[in-house]
Amino acid sequence: MVRSPKEDVLSLVQSIAEAKQKISLCSICQNITEVDPCAICSSQGRDHTKICVVEGPVHVEAIEKSQKYDGVYHVLHGVLSPTDGIGPDNLKIAELMSRVREGGIREIILATNPNMEGETTALYLYRLISPLGAKISRLAVGLPFGSDVEYADEITIGKAIEGRGEFAPRCGENTRLRR
Repeated sequence: MVRSPKEDVLSLVQSIAEAKQKISLCSICQNITEVDPCAICSSQGRDHTKICVVEGPVHVEAIEKSQKYDGVYHVLHGVLSPTDGIGPDNLKIAELMSRVREGGIREIILATNPNMEGETTALYLYRLISPLGAKISRLAVGLPFGSDVEYADEITIGKAIEGRGEFAPRCGENTRLRR
C-alpha cells in the first residue's frame, strides 16, 4: 500500500467503509447479509424445519455450492475453544436455542469441522438441543470422493468405517453396469 497511488488506497478505504455500512448479520441465522432477513431465511422454497449449524459464513457458501441442501442455516461465528478463551457466550448459541425453542424444527444438522474444537462444539450443542425433541444429525466424515484408501490416515479410515452406510451408486441413480 505504501507504493500504491494515493487514489488507489483511498478507493480501497472507501470500499471497506461502504461494505462495513451495508453488511450486517441476519437476525434469524446470523449469516452475513446486506438485507435482513437474508435471502436464504426469507426464501419460501427452503425447508425451514431443518437447520444446518455451521461455524462461519464460508461454510454456508461451501454447503450451498453442493446444491444438495434445501434447509436453512445457523452460523455460530466460531467454535468452543477454552484454551483460546472462547466459551458458549462468545458464540451465537443463545440465538440458535431461541430458534429451536420456538418450535417447528424437525432436524438440526451439526456441520462443525471434524477436529477437536468442532467435535467439542457439536457435543455441547447435542447436549443442549437433545432434550428439546428435534432430530440431531451430523455430517458424515471419512474418505473424500476420488481419494485412495491407501493414502488416508488411520483416523479418517476409522471414521469412514464407523460412518459407513448401505451401498448406493455414487455416480447417479441411473448408473448401470455395462457389459
